[in-house]
Amino acid sequence: MARFFGTDGVRGLANVDLTPQKALLLATSAAFVLSREAGQGFLSSQSTDEPNRSQTPAGPPSSHPFAGFPCAPGSGPRPFAVVGRDPRASGEMLEAAVAAGLASAGCDVLLLGVLPTPAVAYLTGELGAALGVVISASHNAMPDNGIKIFAAGGLKLDDAAEDAIETGMHTDWTLPIGAGIGRIHRSTDADRQYLDHLLLATPHPLNGIKVVVDCAHGAASLLAPEAYRRAGAEVVVIAGEPNGLNINDGVGSTYLANLRAAVVEHQADLGIAHDGDADRCLAVAADGSDVDGDAILAILSTALHARGELAEATVVTTVMANIGFHRAMAEAGITVRTTAVGDRYVLEEMRDGRFSLGGEQSGHVVLAEHATTGDGLLTALYIMAQMATTKRPLAELAAMVTKFPQVLINVPVDDKAAVAASAAVAASVEEAAAELGDSGRVLLRPSGTENVVRVMVEAQTAEQASAVAERVAAVVAS
Repeated sequence: MARFFGTDGVRGLANVDLTPQKALLLATSAAFVLSREAGQGFLSSQSTDEPNRSQTPAGPPSSHPFAGFPCAPGSGPRPFAVVGRDPRASGEMLEAAVAAGLASAGCDVLLLGVLPTPAVAYLTGELGAALGVVISASHNAMPDNGIKIFAAGGLKLDDAAEDAIETGMHTDWTLPIGAGIGRIHRSTDADRQYLDHLLLATPHPLNGIKVVVDCAHGAASLLAPEAYRRAGAEVVVIAGEPNGLNINDGVGSTYLANLRAAVVEHQADLGIAHDGDADRCLAVAADGSDVDGDAILAILSTALHARGELAEATVVTTVMANIGFHRAMAEAGITVRTTAVGDRYVLEEMRDGRFSLGGEQSGHVVLAEHATTGDGLLTALYIMAQMATTKRPLAELAAMVTKFPQVLINVPVDDKAAVAASAAVAASVEEAAAELGDSGRVLLRPSGTENVVRVMVEAQTAEQASAVAERVAAVVAS
């Protein structure tokens, strides 16, 4: 049976691959598994045997987000979960299913409404929730949707937790009854709490910075412009009018053309592009040139290093980082730790080494002092703060990374494992690596979700990179 969880939660075509029924089962299982791991409430100490009906859960203490909300009296507070979503239409349907599943398992539920993924992660930790749930398909087109789950503290799940939740979807749980059923409440100030957090974390006022922000008609459409304005920037907004159907529709971090044009038209200092759930950002300089995650990570690494805030003088990134990034970091005296592709692997490496900064070429950047996951708004605030501090344009800051031309070819295959074990493919890669020497590299990476092998080549010229990539791809396809 195929694994339900993918590389970043569950994702698929809403009402086909991801139905309300599946969302309910997933939420119910997550409530049982994660509330026990967090040691919260009666779910953490009771077995799935029939509960003692004479001892129902107590109302929350005054510091609990449910203070003042009517809960049953008894022996101790129930565990609770926070739930946020992006504005796509199917999110309303899935939010209801997730809330029902959590409440059926005995969790109180705090509905946060439309909020960026990093806001949900932050509030999971800040409010002391047993788990947080985000209903979003990130940069995917509107018909898709997804569910991401955070454990206590706002941490992404490891494989063992995902496997336990997936197993729990097929478990006949003994559900609470009567007053033991969870209650559902809608937050009125979740966005304010997250906004205050962002402004406190901003290292320098943004006075004098003019920014165009592409909100992708997504979860940050209201918060991102407000955060940047309150930090001192002059803000021009594009793609900031979500209607449930237009999220990521030719806008956002996957489509930078509109942002480039708007930056030039408005003579802005930079542009910021978010994806649908705003856990990442890419940037555009005043001249319309793109500034990707490698350059952003380099800018922030050197800024933190200069302030003595880059733990172990180390930054974490993935194998996709450009050679130019590695060379820039070496010149700056910064060590680079490399992981497999995926922000969860970056996060694991950061936690294991207690590193303060990590990220991906795609624009997921984790500033560990202030966030447990990629936060596109926080990243943008840090970029603009560095521009304001140094009074240097973004293109000049990004110029520390001299990008090597990079070519990526996705090769459809019948059997990824057979390709990985192929002697002919190994020989082709070895030959290509020898040709490139220290001035390039070749990387073969099977997709985590498709029957595709990705061939990535970097070289000193685009022509050489294309020729080598096509040669290796032909062997992979044969």
